[in-house]
Amino acid sequence: MALSNEIMRSSMIEKSPLVSSSTRVLLSHSFQPKQNLLAPFENRTRVVRLRKAARFPVAAISEDLVKTSSSSSSSSSSSVPVEKPVKFKVRAVVTVRNKIKEDFKEILVKQLDAIADSVGRNVVLELVSTEIDPKTKAPKKSSEAVLKDWSKKSNTKSERVNYTAEFSVDSSFGEPGAITVTNKHQQEFFLESITIEGFASGAVHFPCNSWVQARKDHPGKRIFFTNKPYLPSDTPAGLKLLREKELRNLRGDGKGVRNLSDRIYDYDTYNDLGNPDKGIEHARPTLGGSEKYPYPRRCRTGRVPTDADKLAESRVEKPLPMYVPRDERFEESKQNTFSVKRLKGVLHLLIPSLKSSLSANNQDFNELSDVESLYSEGLLIKLGLQDDILKKVPLPKLVSKIKESSQGILKYDVPKIITKDKFAWLRDDEFARQAIAGVNPVSIERLQVFPPVSKLDPEIYGPAVSALREEHILSQLNGMTVQQAIDENKLFIVDHHDVYLPFLERINALDGRKSYATRTILFLTPLGTLKPVAIELSLPPAGPSFRSKRVVTPPVDATTNWIWQLAKAHVCSNDAGAHQLAHHWLRTHACLEPFILAAHRQLSAMHPVFKLLDPHMRYTLEINALARQSLISVDGVIESCFTPGRYAMEISSSVYKNVWRFDMDSLPADLIRRGMAVPDPTQPHGLKLVMEDYPYADDGLLMWSAIENWVRKYVNHYYPNSSVISNDKELQAWYSESVNVGHADLKDESWWPTLKTSEDLVSILTIFIWNASAQHAALNFGQYPYGGFVPNRPPLMRRLIPEESDPEYASFLADPQKYFLNALPSVLQASKYMAVVDTLSTHSPDEEYLGERQQPSIWSGDAEIIEAFYDFSAEIRRIEKVIDSRNCDRTKRNRCGAGVLPYELLAPSSEPGVTCRGVPNSVST
Repeated sequence: MALSNEIMRSSMIEKSPLVSSSTRVLLSHSFQPKQNLLAPFENRTRVVRLRKAARFPVAAISEDLVKTSSSSSSSSSSSVPVEKPVKFKVRAVVTVRNKIKEDFKEILVKQLDAIADSVGRNVVLELVSTEIDPKTKAPKKSSEAVLKDWSKKSNTKSERVNYTAEFSVDSSFGEPGAITVTNKHQQEFFLESITIEGFASGAVHFPCNSWVQARKDHPGKRIFFTNKPYLPSDTPAGLKLLREKELRNLRGDGKGVRNLSDRIYDYDTYNDLGNPDKGIEHARPTLGGSEKYPYPRRCRTGRVPTDADKLAESRVEKPLPMYVPRDERFEESKQNTFSVKRLKGVLHLLIPSLKSSLSANNQDFNELSDVESLYSEGLLIKLGLQDDILKKVPLPKLVSKIKESSQGILKYDVPKIITKDKFAWLRDDEFARQAIAGVNPVSIERLQVFPPVSKLDPEIYGPAVSALREEHILSQLNGMTVQQAIDENKLFIVDHHDVYLPFLERINALDGRKSYATRTILFLTPLGTLKPVAIELSLPPAGPSFRSKRVVTPPVDATTNWIWQLAKAHVCSNDAGAHQLAHHWLRTHACLEPFILAAHRQLSAMHPVFKLLDPHMRYTLEINALARQSLISVDGVIESCFTPGRYAMEISSSVYKNVWRFDMDSLPADLIRRGMAVPDPTQPHGLKLVMEDYPYADDGLLMWSAIENWVRKYVNHYYPNSSVISNDKELQAWYSESVNVGHADLKDESWWPTLKTSEDLVSILTIFIWNASAQHAALNFGQYPYGGFVPNRPPLMRRLIPEESDPEYASFLADPQKYFLNALPSVLQASKYMAVVDTLSTHSPDEEYLGERQQPSIWSGDAEIIEAFYDFSAEIRRIEKVIDSRNCDRTKRNRCGAGVLPYELLAPSSEPGVTCRGVPNSVST
């Protein structure tokens, strides 16, 4: 009867117009009986997007199987005593995902596996009950079952293939809680899901989404648990040992070199950024594990040390992959997006050829049209080197694809910043607007003390007080005094002084690097827009007569106009480095990695908190590994294209040591710390912004509140009181390890939140999810739209602003535009930078956005959580409409107006590509 009810429920779901035909059977068998979960599908106009993985037909229970089960039940009830269980059969529907494109070796091994499968080297499954056998004191197990038709379906071209297997169990087996998988083939395969049909309680679903390695490589059985969440204390007796065993497997023993097929999550310092075997100039300090260079931990790979420095780990250079646990690697569509982006993924291979081919005349941008030609002609065509370079690059197939797709090698898309107004970047109001609505809206602070005061040691870095004076800005304050403007929250500052000054002497000694430590004062106009009123440019003190501080104010003639433009460019260069090293990389990439490692090591896949965090951890370890390989490492993009050069990561370490705090990565706390908001319990978010039209904060608070409310519902459901949190050994181990091991260098800081109450847990989880999703999106997906036009936001400056006594002053006067453009990155530096931020700003086709779950079956064990998630998803869609309406509101001049870009970086959804919008669930680029 129970089976008939399940089948009837399946037909009900078939009639739902909002559920695709390919997912109805899966959904119907994913829910427990008597749980009315159809309402979320019937009552909403928008269904949460389902993962492609779920878009396949799962075979319904066969008629023969129903008869077998029914006759067994009938026989059991009428003539067989209860104490003598009878055998009956249940069936598994196993979904395996194929690679879309396989190389020759993979095809050959696949065929060999098909042959081997037909002679007994199979994929073997075994069900494990939630109950203990009273006789053996071990979990009850089914008979082993072999996947059928592997050899027959080996040539199937579809992306997903369904196999079946039959188990023999007895009527006292109980409820399945786990399944083990043994792969006796030669090659790994991607196991997406397993659905068990035939139990009276209904279909049982196992969300796997994991690579299953061959037994010859990994002898142990793989363990997968059902989609039903359990706190550690609630774990059924039959699953307790398996739960602990699986976590031990994921932790490993902390020894040896990790193989690419491993699933081991462990910690290490950043001791692989340099390559001392290539020479002392390629050595870099280890970040993490020292008082001088503290840093979060990264995923351990266990590679052998370098010959020159036994404490430094040897490097793996492209195209060889760096180790991350196997399931953390990019899926195929994501990998394709990264690797075939119009040659940009292999740009570094072209650089040596380009350098040897360049003449002195085309190394720099000499006119604005030189920059614009990168969008109309492409780099190689512009330089007249296309045919010559293509002959030198051993990538004929890739180059062919690039030529077909882009009609020119390295032809860049026009960045959004110049699509609405070609000269917007020159305007002061746009320069100021980007401090609150650009790619780095988190450095601006309310000015509370004037002149600003440095926190650096004055005996080393000179006077703490700024060179800024009231006379510099008074004429720009609409008749107000400086103190009046401060009291009325009209003055703001973007202060990069203390971050840069300790490194300036070494930076400016580098070839082709010239930088100041900048402070920019901004005034809030009656229209609600900002205007820059002064820029302070500081250099290290070098003797009593050396002029180390210079103040530049808005121009009054042609000469001061170009000096002002150069000063703004230096501010943008400072800001680009601070954005990348302090906010984007450090806060949303590096500082989250320890929490992800600890989650896999300490939280079972059955743990409710792991299920909550799982989509927000996707791809982060892989993208961070790629960053260590080619972005933040020696001669990587950051060193090559940003002003700090080889000292970039030391600056990041300094910010981690002196500025970063986990508790301040809460959006409300960060806004209050920067003086951009004040606590106000009468307001919807518990605070009031001091600048009414602050697009990042306006939209961010909507997103923060939605995340926080969703997390609070989730936490309160599983943790009805604080004692449950205190007694959750996995949860406490996760947080403790995240802090004490993952952030070991700062573990003794007093500001770490405690984990004792449900509100503590809500806060910690909300901070993590906010930074992995919305915060990262706000800091990442505008990089090419704003930085792709290098004069708008140069990542590097090569010239200081000339004084009248400088030899360069005459050439500056003779051709100020050329001087300005020559101070920016070279053609190659700009092209390399543009290529990378273009890739980082791109959404892949398999992106999962906030409010979506690509694996809906993972939630189907709990009806209340499904309903709460639908509420969260609906709230995210509502927020998107609010953001769209704000961008059409002409009174909001920081996001609407002639030539003004709308602020969409926190708009939740996006199409694939560079869109300057979209909030993915995780840090995936």
